[in-house]
Amino acid sequence: MQTTHRQAVARALPQSRSAALPMTTLLLIIAMALAAIASSTLPGRAQVAGPSSFADLVDEVGDAVVNITTTSLVASGTGPGPQVPPGSPLEDFFNDFLDRQMPGMPNGPAPRRPNALGSGFVISEDGFIVTNNHVIEGADEIMVEFRDGSELPATVIGTDPNTDIAVLKVEPETPLTFVPFGDSDVMRVGDWVMAVGNPLGQGFSVSVGIVSARERALSGTYDDFIQTDAAINRGNSGGPLFNMAGEVVGVNTAILSPNGGSIGIGFSMASNVVAGVVNQLQEFGETRRGWLGVRIQDVTAEIAEGLGLDVVTGALVTDVPEGPARAAGMEVGDVITTFDGVEVDDTRELVRVVGASGVGETVRVVVYRDGATQTLLVTLGRRETAESEAFPDAPSAEVMPSSEILGLTLAPLTDEAREANGVQDGLLVEAVDPESEAAERGLEPGDVITEVGQQPVSDVAGFQARVDEADEAGQNSILLLIRRDGTPRFVALPIDK
Repeated sequence: MQTTHRQAVARALPQSRSAALPMTTLLLIIAMALAAIASSTLPGRAQVAGPSSFADLVDEVGDAVVNITTTSLVASGTGPGPQVPPGSPLEDFFNDFLDRQMPGMPNGPAPRRPNALGSGFVISEDGFIVTNNHVIEGADEIMVEFRDGSELPATVIGTDPNTDIAVLKVEPETPLTFVPFGDSDVMRVGDWVMAVGNPLGQGFSVSVGIVSARERALSGTYDDFIQTDAAINRGNSGGPLFNMAGEVVGVNTAILSPNGGSIGIGFSMASNVVAGVVNQLQEFGETRRGWLGVRIQDVTAEIAEGLGLDVVTGALVTDVPEGPARAAGMEVGDVITTFDGVEVDDTRELVRVVGASGVGETVRVVVYRDGATQTLLVTLGRRETAESEAFPDAPSAEVMPSSEILGLTLAPLTDEAREANGVQDGLLVEAVDPESEAAERGLEPGDVITEVGQQPVSDVAGFQARVDEADEAGQNSILLLIRRDGTPRFVALPIDK
């Protein structure tokens, strides 16, 4: 209940009315009362403070977090053994010594079984456990230690190196405490999070912090990391990152550090990625990601202008090999703007949403082509089994003289360029003027230009015609599709005025 100004001042004044108060004291009391009134009328958001303790949350989820120890059979170095002259009295002595030290391996290298420590968490009462793939990779034996000190051996159900996730299974005698996955997409920068794990082999340990950033990418194709300043160190790998509801919103995977210790920049793979991977590993023992069958690149402002796009968004198709997209009618130069109802901001978003789609699923893909949008129905393949088909050999081209356009010295394709880039037609970049816009945009000798203004090109005359048409249409740049070592990409090249 809010108090009135009169009531607040009354509570702040002394109970005795007989004593006189100095004016400065009275003014101070009134100021304090006014401050109390102001704070009581502020919006609720301003009054929110962090939790006074995380102890209840730790008690709720702690028993589901485990330590993981692995051992691997590794041959030690095979350095030179003792040099004993044949027939020497010492020869039998050394042979007996080596036999005692390495039974069954006389004069051979001694095996060693190093321990690797990591973390994980239980996701079902019957013993399924999630951790990082790098924690258990190459292990011969895996032991899972629970918070009460008990241990169980674990078997590997499946792994996914692309997201660095692994699923293990133990066989408990009684149901285990487990934790659910939460929705990582609703996490906001500034939200409280709690990391639990086995840092530096010290056993069960808790650290807290906030979400520092979202949708971080490190080096993986499917990266979607939550960045946090909660302390994460070696040994925390595979442990859970909790929200305040006790749900797993990330799997602690990596840190950024110049010295190997926590400096407040840790990365947890988002739970919405992990949950899908875990489901597939539990069901199939492997991942089965959707495959669209295109090569793509981000749309830049220059490329958007060249395509006539009003906004810089989508994924630009640079190649359509044999596969689902080609069968559905997708073409080079299409800009994918929507996939299965999800707006595509860039190539990273498209890769993630396609990978999360089911193999054999038919989806609607909206593309921008020739100034209008089209909807294609694509039946997805499986990425893990997709294979690229080689382009057929191309006939030799008649040798023609080189020409220079827009700072590029162009010539017909050679057989070597065709084979290296998997194309039949196009133009070979023989040289690039180092002071030209072409050099500024990254074109190099050896590049192969296959399209100009989204039209196939096989000779210099066709290249010049496309440039002239764009100039007459008032365009400031023209779009080139180039290949370098077989990899296609679009480049928007300014037109000389």
